[in-house]
Amino acid sequence: MNSDISFPSHPENRFYQGVAATFVANALQAVNFLGDRFMRKSQHSLSAIEDLYRHSMDSAFSVTESFLVTGAPHASAYYPRDFAWFYPDVLDPETIMDAQDAVRRARLLDKSVRLLLEAVRANVVTTTIVPAGRGRYLGVNYFSRPSDTLLGILAGLQQMLSAEERASSYLAMSQCAHAGRLLLAEYGADLKRAILRLASELEPFDDDGTRYLLCDASAPRSAATDTRAERRRFVTNACVYTTFVWGVELGVVSENELKRLLGRDLSQYKGDLLRLFGKGGYIRHSLDGPAGSPASSVALDFVSVHRGFWNLNDASERALFAATADLVIAEPRFRIPGTSHFLVSADNPRNKMIHKIAAPAYQGRSSWPTFNVEFADRMLDYDEFSGDDTYRACAQGILKDIRTATEVHGGYQELISEQGLKYRTWAYKGAVAHSWFPRFLSVWSRAFGTPLLQWND
Repeated sequence: MNSDISFPSHPENRFYQGVAATFVANALQAVNFLGDRFMRKSQHSLSAIEDLYRHSMDSAFSVTESFLVTGAPHASAYYPRDFAWFYPDVLDPETIMDAQDAVRRARLLDKSVRLLLEAVRANVVTTTIVPAGRGRYLGVNYFSRPSDTLLGILAGLQQMLSAEERASSYLAMSQCAHAGRLLLAEYGADLKRAILRLASELEPFDDDGTRYLLCDASAPRSAATDTRAERRRFVTNACVYTTFVWGVELGVVSENELKRLLGRDLSQYKGDLLRLFGKGGYIRHSLDGPAGSPASSVALDFVSVHRGFWNLNDASERALFAATADLVIAEPRFRIPGTSHFLVSADNPRNKMIHKIAAPAYQGRSSWPTFNVEFADRMLDYDEFSGDDTYRACAQGILKDIRTATEVHGGYQELISEQGLKYRTWAYKGAVAHSWFPRFLSVWSRAFGTPLLQWND
């Protein structure tokens, strides 16, 4: 493969949404899960971390792929949010094996982000986009409307634009940055319209005589762990705040435009969210429903996204983060016994029949290695801004256990069960999350000061 990256012409795509589109999308996804259940091949027999990574990257960024997805049975559908939650280091040079790998990644990232921007232009801002034939896509929301779809699109675009800022000899990086600038110029107005619409949808929420703004005051909004279908969640509102901040940073929208809609500037908006969700001295997962014990009121997704809600340069913000992190670390119900694998929550939430048959109970008694990686990265952020090593050993323990699980299970897992095994439901036999692997390598390098794997290209 040539080290030069040529972006192909893009045919006209059409996007559909509505009752009929949802019905067809659900049918296609059912077929996908059934196909995975009965036709998935046995996992690769490799065990050495370097071999597993090379095999994963060849699979994740294959030239035959049309969109950046994981290796899960639902991967035939496209999830815009993933570019914020799970793919922030696709272009980290330390995770790229060689020039051909760089070209494959840059091309696939461009194709993926362009498709998502086309959906925004068509006013299809949904949690999920399901391919339905040549140039035809169905936009559908599973469980509720999204809070993090625009965030994911901005994250993918942001990664393209910053590609050439990383020290790298790969020509594909500067070409990807150029492609990102072209996309921003072409679709910036569409993104602005969508971000301002999101701002206009925020609802007032009164608490102890103070009026706050929430994206999900009266109805749930979807984020990366959305199957509880709860209102008034911290992570959904943190995603919206981050969307606004990144939109301003990229020049898509001005802070004054947002201020006119919100009635407050972004720093006050963030401070309000910290006060509301942090009233108990820690970040409560959701305001919806009765308050339980502190450990039962938090969830691991409070770590939010890379370069997201938490910047930890303020002492009071660090105190809230530390108190919440300490609850997770100290509570045995959050941990797979004998490991540093942290589960999403201490208590098992409502578990519907669909979660037992087809889909993982994302918000339940399972471990997301990716959320554990973000937990470790936020710990390192805390230590960096506080000037000490409060959490470094814990972060290193998390990463070591993820490496062990990767080698034991034959790849970087999407989910690990409460017992430390591959996550399985009847139709979900366990997925190797190929395209999440680079993020793990990036945070490993930060935690240990040296790369886990080195390439000789």
